[in-house]
Amino acid sequence: MAKKREGRGQSRTQQAAKFLGVSVLAGAVLAGLALPAAGALGLVAKTSVEGFDDIPANLKTPPLSQRTTILDADGGAIASVYSRDRTVVGLKDMSPYIQKAIVAIEDARFYQHGAIDLKGIARAVNQNAQSGGVSQGASTLTQQYVKNVFVEEAGDDPDKVAQATQQTLGRKVKELKYAIKLEEKLGKRKILQNYLNITFFGEQAYGVEAASQRYFSKHAKDLSVEEAALLAGIVQSPTRYDPVNHPQAATARRNTVLRRMADLKAITRAEANAAAARPITLKVSRPKNGCITATDGAGFFCDYVREVLLNDKAFGATREVRSKRWMQGGLTIRTTLDRQTQKAIQASLSRHVYEDDPVAGASTVVQPGTGKILGMGQSRPYGFGTNQTQINLSVDHKMGGGAGYQPGSTFKPIIAAAALEQGIAPDQQYSSPFKMAYPKPVQTCTGTWDGDDTVNNEDPKEVGPYDMKEATAKSVNTYYVQLISDMGICPAVTMAQKMGLQRADGKPLKQVPSMALGGQEMSPLNMASAYATFANEGTYCSPVAIESITDAQGKALNVPKTSCRSAMSKKTADTVNTLLKGVVEDGTGKQAGLSGRDSAGKTGTTDRRYAAWFVGYTPNAAGAVWVGDPRHQRQMYNITIGGVAHDKVYGADTPGPIWRDLMSGALAGRPALTLPTVPIGAPKDQGNDDGKGKGKPQGPKSNPGKGGDKPGGGWHLPGFPDILGGGDGGW
Repeated sequence: MAKKREGRGQSRTQQAAKFLGVSVLAGAVLAGLALPAAGALGLVAKTSVEGFDDIPANLKTPPLSQRTTILDADGGAIASVYSRDRTVVGLKDMSPYIQKAIVAIEDARFYQHGAIDLKGIARAVNQNAQSGGVSQGASTLTQQYVKNVFVEEAGDDPDKVAQATQQTLGRKVKELKYAIKLEEKLGKRKILQNYLNITFFGEQAYGVEAASQRYFSKHAKDLSVEEAALLAGIVQSPTRYDPVNHPQAATARRNTVLRRMADLKAITRAEANAAAARPITLKVSRPKNGCITATDGAGFFCDYVREVLLNDKAFGATREVRSKRWMQGGLTIRTTLDRQTQKAIQASLSRHVYEDDPVAGASTVVQPGTGKILGMGQSRPYGFGTNQTQINLSVDHKMGGGAGYQPGSTFKPIIAAAALEQGIAPDQQYSSPFKMAYPKPVQTCTGTWDGDDTVNNEDPKEVGPYDMKEATAKSVNTYYVQLISDMGICPAVTMAQKMGLQRADGKPLKQVPSMALGGQEMSPLNMASAYATFANEGTYCSPVAIESITDAQGKALNVPKTSCRSAMSKKTADTVNTLLKGVVEDGTGKQAGLSGRDSAGKTGTTDRRYAAWFVGYTPNAAGAVWVGDPRHQRQMYNITIGGVAHDKVYGADTPGPIWRDLMSGALAGRPALTLPTVPIGAPKDQGNDDGKGKGKPQGPKSNPGKGGDKPGGGWHLPGFPDILGGGDGGW
């Protein structure tokens, strides 16, 4: 029995044997590297027994990066995203021809040798000696698989990729040890399957399934013998043998593979000759990667889904981990997107606001009672080109949007709901003069507001007294300023929060009376979700975009769920329904009314016409439409939008028709449900059908009070230089 040396763990005999084994490995490495024999002795000398022992026994194989697929609510594909286009499949889903072809051309003795092919090494050494240089290597499929694992682990980091592929003895020895262990652990069929899933086939395709789809637009299980031979031939040099760009070289390489298959009796000589006689016939599917390729204008919705995942720690501890999972995790994400609604949104926006117009339009539709986002679109396409953008104009800044847009008078129903909850009756009247100073002091949640400013209505003839229904239908600014001053600001802030409303920039709502007139920036998604509360009997449900997620192994993952809470009583919601039905039936939003089904909503326009809104709902869906300049620079006076000239833009004449058309399309063929209402007093006069109200001036005018440079009946409040809020009074 050999003696052990104290503290060393192995006898000299064992160490000598190990060194001999390492030397043999080193010799194999030299053959694999195809290095000249003269350098062998020095290289072998550098390899130590301790160095070989230090290599971990088991290769840690990271999950293969795969494409993430985003689906609509019915399972239709919206988009795919990936850093490496790959779909992992089993051998049963690969044509037998591709299995035979890859073995024939890459490792003909794959089923006869272990991790190291000694005959291959001898052949390589002999060939290289005769040629005096590099003419043949001897890496087995198992060794190649290990190298690909190193490359996969390196990801897209060029330095790590260089380290993973560098031709050094140390890396080859490491590769060989792992190959030996894998042969013991996995067996030949599993190694072949892994190899065919990991290797690169050119044209951004990783793995045989992606390659089959890229070059032939078919599944790997359906590959013919000549198609399989073509793919197998690409592996040695994906650029040189690229059949798209180098068809002659690819054909010659394919025929080499076919001859090799015949030599090994994987196919008959007649089959090989017949296949070689056929020309390459490609049916190329170009790579479609990222939200930019989303169908039906759903790129922004796709981007919102990405932001949901990136912001949720359930999908990884850090944003970097979550981003990697999005790009490489092979997720299947089924979303809430309703294809009919999405198409209707995009069709209406495209019809009413051209992508090269000086302003843009955006819209989001949600489902009352579930919070499901049914569609999301905008007039400027998702992209990097002229008149394109990647900023999602429908959402808050933290979810990929901008700073938001003042909602103007579309915020007044939130004030009305807060007042009703405080016990103020809908027949409550206020003097509502054309112009007035802000009442003060006004109670806030923490004290009082005691500012100094004035507000006026759009039309000098708009003089109260008005009750809530008439003031809402005509969008009377001075009524709502008196209303919020009477009840206090805190109930309004509380109601807004209950309805999920927050500033698009993430800052807390400012407790000032001007909030009654929509002076704080909001996003279309949040406004649509808030209005869905009225349709849902006073219960607010937070917006959700994801129905389910499964990982690459088919395991279901936890996804964010909607959170529903009571924001107001059913009676209050029904009363607001009555107020807002009046807006679309006889008031400022008449141009937005739907034919043959109940609807309700509110127009809104901001100071200097930087933005115009319509937010409305039916029992089935709630939607917000915004039109304006995302940069807050272009005022909508003397402007042409969607081929229609405007002296000045109103919430009724541009966002209103967009909302009407998109909701008509989204709800076509769906039940026409009834909005519950309550009886309240009828308004006296709702203005003209043109949405501009009786006697409304047609051009900009100056505010005769403080802030008199504000056009359109504006007002000014310190800290809010660009606010008219609800100054659409009458449109």
